[in-house]
Amino acid sequence: MPTPLLPVLVDEDSMLSQKFGRETANYFSGSPLNRLSFLRTDHDFLRAAFAHPSAAVLLMNSLSPLVQPDASQLAIATADDVLHLTGPDPFGKKEDELIGDFNSEDTQTVVLFLGIDEKGELPSHNDVQDTFAYKNFRGTPYFAIDVTPRGTLADAANALITAVLEKGFSFHDASPRAMGLEAGQAATYGQARALLDWNARNPFCAQCGQRTLSVNAGTKRVCPPTDKATGAAVDRLPCATRGTVSNLSFPRTDPTVIMAIISADGSKVLLGRQRRWPKFWYSTLAGFQEPGESIEEAVRREVWEESGVRVGRVVLHSSQPWPFPASLMIGAVGQALSGDGETIFLGHDAELEDARWVPLEEAREALAKGVSNLGEPAPEGYAKGKLRLPPPLAIANRLITSVVEGWWVPPKI
Repeated sequence: MPTPLLPVLVDEDSMLSQKFGRETANYFSGSPLNRLSFLRTDHDFLRAAFAHPSAAVLLMNSLSPLVQPDASQLAIATADDVLHLTGPDPFGKKEDELIGDFNSEDTQTVVLFLGIDEKGELPSHNDVQDTFAYKNFRGTPYFAIDVTPRGTLADAANALITAVLEKGFSFHDASPRAMGLEAGQAATYGQARALLDWNARNPFCAQCGQRTLSVNAGTKRVCPPTDKATGAAVDRLPCATRGTVSNLSFPRTDPTVIMAIISADGSKVLLGRQRRWPKFWYSTLAGFQEPGESIEEAVRREVWEESGVRVGRVVLHSSQPWPFPASLMIGAVGQALSGDGETIFLGHDAELEDARWVPLEEAREALAKGVSNLGEPAPEGYAKGKLRLPPPLAIANRLITSVVEGWWVPPKI
């Protein structure tokens, strides 16, 4: 039975679905926002959206989102609530003006534009009747800011944090294994977390080492040529990003392959465990994709390096944005080569403590009785010593479920 926390895709009967089955959507995907990425440089749009009474602002403290008292729903602030951090018009300057006024000693509050909620699926200010409209776009504008107390804005940030806590809200312990937000809100939080974390991790230019400036509503960082820290604009050191290399820095996404590997005869699935995991807790194998490597090649390499098993055919299953900090989990199903290809050998890479072939029936039982988060006890009904598996919010669970349910078997047409 599907969990209500997972995205639900529209049921359709296309030729592709008839041949390959329905598309799978994983936790942290399924955002209800229209990102309108092409409007991130349109300052008339951004100013109007942020100034509108319906504008919703997600607050993040040390990358933890502000949530309602029961922690199942995001809590939002208004633009007026954050003016002491953002100023009255955070999008009033265009990119060239921001660069010209750059002051490396100022504490910059990054204001992210996340998108517009056109269908009203996210929390909103219920007392606001007016709907934001710009050209052909209508809905609730969504923004996010980092309220972690820093630098010259620390006092204003602390005052804002105190105010929202006094209203009964809290900042969620947003570890990847402690999330309980419904799908659309989790995706919105994931987008904000990844972008704010990227901005915080990139205060300096990778080419020349000088401070950078966030532009494009939090989705680009540039290396300004001058600095007004002393009052007048002073030339900074030369930087190649201002010449032949443009667009200094954009948010990064790290491709990571994660795979359910079935045996040559299709009767077992390959699972592994790390030393730090609870006893009997196993999962699918995973690893980062390397430069110059296809997804299929990365699956075969990672499986062989970690377990010694050699994989033949690889088929893509689904993907999962994983904002801890910026991975894209690329889920795949692969099949081991027969004979010696199925031999497990752990001597290449010390990452796994154990790997084993699990009969599909044993995996099916574990999906029913042995699913839990890493930091949680086994569920009621679990028999000690039996296999334990990740929860449905993890793509590993979805991959194991897919092979147990025969996803890899071609449908009858």
